[in-house]
Amino acid sequence: MRSPPAPFRQRDAGRDDAPQARALSTRTCTDDASDVSLAAALAVAFAACCEIGARADDFACARRRDGGKHRGVRIRNVALVVVACVTAARAETFRAGSFALALPRGLAADGAVVPADDPPTAAKVALGRLLFFDPRLSRDGTIACASCHRPSHGFADPARVSRGIGGARGRRNAPAVVNRLFADAQLWDGRAADLEDQVARPLVDPAEMGNPTVDAVVARIRRVRGYGPWFARAFGDPAPSAGRIAQAIASFERTLVAGDSPFDRFQAGDRRAMRPAAVRGLALFRGKAGCARCHTGATFTDEGYNNVGVGTDRPDPDPGRGAVTGVSIRHAAFKTPSLRNVAATAPYMHDGSLATLADVVGYYDRGANPNAWLSPEIRPLHLTAAERADLVAFLRALTGPIRNGTPPRALPR
Repeated sequence: MRSPPAPFRQRDAGRDDAPQARALSTRTCTDDASDVSLAAALAVAFAACCEIGARADDFACARRRDGGKHRGVRIRNVALVVVACVTAARAETFRAGSFALALPRGLAADGAVVPADDPPTAAKVALGRLLFFDPRLSRDGTIACASCHRPSHGFADPARVSRGIGGARGRRNAPAVVNRLFADAQLWDGRAADLEDQVARPLVDPAEMGNPTVDAVVARIRRVRGYGPWFARAFGDPAPSAGRIAQAIASFERTLVAGDSPFDRFQAGDRRAMRPAAVRGLALFRGKAGCARCHTGATFTDEGYNNVGVGTDRPDPDPGRGAVTGVSIRHAAFKTPSLRNVAATAPYMHDGSLATLADVVGYYDRGANPNAWLSPEIRPLHLTAAERADLVAFLRALTGPIRNGTPPRALPR
């Protein structure tokens, strides 16, 4: 069951995740033309339960190995749902109070996650759009949010790792900010509890926007008189603040949604929407390749964290989620990325080390990089060259138009 269903649900602010046993939604069409039966859906659901159980057992063992020192970490309960279709067959509307956001086909309104203290409004979204594209948020006026989350690149970064002011080099590839309405924790390692938290971090990161303090950002925006009326409409008075800047940008980012892809039209009954190679790739995705174990639900991610071996062949691998939780089995684990519009957001993985979708499929096919913390789900797939090509064709079929991402014509002065 999804709970609560409307108008939005408050994130569990106090949680930390061991292996996060998240609510799973395993869905498959049941019409006569479907290539997957309800029995197959139940099998996938059972496998998901086994996976979560195994991860919970791994965590319990890890706690014993670590002397039980991670007492602040808890394992969440598991809810398993088997329903009629993998994505919403009809376009839905997300509503929160008087705010309404039309969603493209494939996205489910009841999956939206919004903090109770930051309900969206049209005025906050309008202000957030301006701030998202404004390089004056950075210390030297050269880097905006849109500099690394580029509309022309699926709101991701085409660079292997992102660069900030003065050409400073970051550690990771900037993930796409599309469909983040449907998630709570943000960033590759989940250290940001929500989008509001995520927005504030680049402002003071020396490798990103490089401000000495958030107060320096607020003072700079306050000097832009043209912003006063926008803040007044959004918050009741013209004074900017760190919290208001974060809330406005987060509200705008939650409107960046993508769906209505060839896959969504295929699922809705248009059997010509996907080419035969993509249809074969879908069967591999759900079956032999095992992708759907983690890339599940309407946004094709369980929002969990896994060690898939990327970067672990280096002398000093990025600790990822392990540095956030202190849980040893989370070493070098990173968030499962959404696969929607994945064909538009190369390069791939947290470090941008894989240049193409074919590279990604090939990496998983060979069983990834072995390491002591590798997810038990990672294993050689033994795909043929034709099967690898079909899987890539399916991933390309997840591309749909991004809504609400048009840059403003001009910024306040």
